[in-house]
Amino acid sequence: MKKVIPALAVLITVIICLSGCGKYTSHYNATAFVHSNESDSAFMSFWQFEGNMVFKLKIKETDARLSYTAKLGTGSATVYYDCGDGKTELCAVNAGDETQASLDGLKPGTVYVIVEADGHCGNGDFR
Repeated sequence: MKKVIPALAVLITVIICLSGCGKYTSHYNATAFVHSNESDSAFMSFWQFEGNMVFKLKIKETDARLSYTAKLGTGSATVYYDCGDGKTELCAVNAGDETQASLDGLKPGTVYVIVEADGHCGNGDFR
C-alpha cells in the first residue's frame, strides 16, 4: 500500500500538468459532428453545434497563406486566429452565409484557429 500512494500521486501530478498544455481549449456540445486537425489543415462539419472548437496548425514557410471556407445554415459564429499576437477576428458567419477567403503573410510557427458559436448553430462546415 505504501508504494501505491506515491505512484498514484505522481500519476495525478502528470495528468494535471498535461491538461494545461494548450493555449486555448475546445468546449462544445454537438450532434452529427465530424472534425479533423492535422498540422497543415483542419475542418469541422456538424448538424448542431454550440460552444467553441480550437484547431492548432503549424506554419512552416515564410509569408504563408491561410485559406478558409465557412458555411452555416442556422445561427451565427465568429472565427478567430492567433499567430502569437493575440486573438484576432478572421471572419463572422451568419445563417445562410458562405464565406471563402484567405489570410496572407503568416510567419512560421503555430497558428490557432478558433471557431466560436454565438449560441446554437446548425448545418455548418468550416475548413
